[in-house]
Amino acid sequence: MSEGTATTADLDVRLEKHRVELTGYCYRMLGSSFEAEDAVQDTMVRAWRSYDKFEGRSSMRSWLYRIATNVCLDMLNAGNRRARPMDLTAPSPLARAALTPRPDNTWLEPMPDGRVLPTNDDPAEAAVAKESVRLAFMAALQQLPPKQRAVLILREVLAWRASEVAELLGTTVASVNSALQRARATLAENDGTGADAATSDPLDEEQQKLLERYVEAFEGYDMTALTALLHEDAVMTMPPFDLWLRGPQDITGFMTTLGAACAGSRLIPVEVNGLPGFAQYKPDEEAGGHTPWSVQVLEISEGRVSGFHFFLDTARWFPLFGLPLHLDGPGAPGDRGVGGTGAVAGLEAEADEVE
Repeated sequence: MSEGTATTADLDVRLEKHRVELTGYCYRMLGSSFEAEDAVQDTMVRAWRSYDKFEGRSSMRSWLYRIATNVCLDMLNAGNRRARPMDLTAPSPLARAALTPRPDNTWLEPMPDGRVLPTNDDPAEAAVAKESVRLAFMAALQQLPPKQRAVLILREVLAWRASEVAELLGTTVASVNSALQRARATLAENDGTGADAATSDPLDEEQQKLLERYVEAFEGYDMTALTALLHEDAVMTMPPFDLWLRGPQDITGFMTTLGAACAGSRLIPVEVNGLPGFAQYKPDEEAGGHTPWSVQVLEISEGRVSGFHFFLDTARWFPLFGLPLHLDGPGAPGDRGVGGTGAVAGLEAEADEVE
């Protein structure tokens, strides 16, 4: 059966086969987990509605990427650029730490690996795919104009030929090559690889042991042990707050003051943004057990933790990752209303008490 003669019965199956890779592409373009999934759903609807006009002159895959690119470019017309806290402000000394939230559409969002990284039998290609969704690279992508972003992803991440990208974007090979050169220069200027690029895939034995020690130190809330694991320039972020901290002294100082309620937390491993990550549950003083508090994403460099990022909007992130909404408490998981608004409100309340 040719590309252009698929029956209605198998069209859904053939479209669905491309969902994960398209979600990865849209996520890199948009920097948002939920916007990426919306963009892919819009792509699928458009493909279904216009399939009778698709005559198999290109592959199904390239046709879907063309639609997805147009959807993403339309969504990016608003000009919003997703960012990390360190892209927007200077680090705050602990003494002047202020918990100021910004709107959801400000932030680069975390994404489960399974939603954006297709199964790949080639270790080298799998490693490139993981590197291309890591937080530092994703943040660097957001600095590019939308069409340069598309060119860089298609050429450097997905390994499309310049002629294929030119056809998809309706432009010339020379224009594609020029856009790629400008995109590379911008990434080099912003040092877009970041410390997290030092995390190997798969994690080597030393990194595995580092993570085991991190879990032991964090769950034990042992600041001396945690300090020994942190890079001297380690950073800590907590979207939706724009506050970020640098250095073990300020980080552990925050954790024992404003963040003291995290003592006694439990960590469950998650695969997120091609990096080590954990779902953090803090003690639930009302119901017993543990309640969601954050999705942690860790960066490793030179044998130490160089960055850890706490995404606090658990009402959004925990369902996205398929995580339970309660651990070891009475009643069935999900019975209680927990989530990001509670986490954010709780941290703000603790800040008020400290002040």
